[in-house]
Amino acid sequence: MMDWTDRHCRYFHRMLSARTLLYTEMVTAPALVKGGARHLLAFDPAEHPVAVQLGGSDPGELAQATRMCCDEGYDEVNLNVGCPSDRVQSGTFGAVLMKTPDVVADCVAAMGAASGVEVTVKCRIGVDEQDPREVLPAFLETVAAAGVTRFIIHARKAWLQGLSPKENRDIPPLDYDLVLEMKRAFPGLHVSINGGVETLEAARALLEAGLNGVMIGRAAYHDPAAILLGADETIFGVPGRKTRTQVVEEMKPYIARHLAAGGRLHNVTRHMLGLFAGQPGARAWRRVLSEEGVRPGAGLEVLDAALAALPRAA
Repeated sequence: MMDWTDRHCRYFHRMLSARTLLYTEMVTAPALVKGGARHLLAFDPAEHPVAVQLGGSDPGELAQATRMCCDEGYDEVNLNVGCPSDRVQSGTFGAVLMKTPDVVADCVAAMGAASGVEVTVKCRIGVDEQDPREVLPAFLETVAAAGVTRFIIHARKAWLQGLSPKENRDIPPLDYDLVLEMKRAFPGLHVSINGGVETLEAARALLEAGLNGVMIGRAAYHDPAAILLGADETIFGVPGRKTRTQVVEEMKPYIARHLAAGGRLHNVTRHMLGLFAGQPGARAWRRVLSEEGVRPGAGLEVLDAALAALPRAA
């Protein structure tokens, strides 16, 4: 979700659901420790509960980055062992670390010692020619022994050679059964699943099958109302459903503060394009925000114009 789930996206998503756990886009430990990029950790208190996702493979560096994250007030620190991009591979972190579970164990042990919150791991079921049914249980056992009790498993292998990062999100087949087997094999672990989940109904079915959590990425971004507006009620059993128009109105004070601080409207509204997906007027909503929101000096009047382009009942 690089360049997608930034702080503006997360604030918007929080307006749709009070209970879902939000994750940052991946921030690399070297960028924080050596690159002075601590600004990437900034977030609004309204985003809680929110987890930060780190990338890296040096235990000392990850420990320093973890301390920074805890100082900022994150509720969870997650180590990414699933991203297949070339940049991540060249830095020897992300999905390539599935090949070296001992390194991951050293990293999470150092992170745990430096952290005041829970350290978790997001991984794949394997990479390249690995046999997931051999590799994944061994990986979970090794990393759990270092203190991790919560895993998010993307139920696909990552092909580091031959597939692009985009292709790695779709082409390797999903293996939900294997993830369910891992939950049964490690009943003491909190196991969440990721990959290919596109509806709340599918998420609820996986929870009812025995998994502890479901992570939804692209579907929640492209059609946020379909996933997030009903999540509090459907998944958590608490009231929380709003209308899409109410969410827009609730975003206005945040956007006004962003504009007053020198930000641009498009920084926020680019994440809101899918809010009316599948609804009458969705195309007009996207068009107004896309065309008018990028203009210099664009303000809240653009949101009003986009709302006015919708049918009255939207």
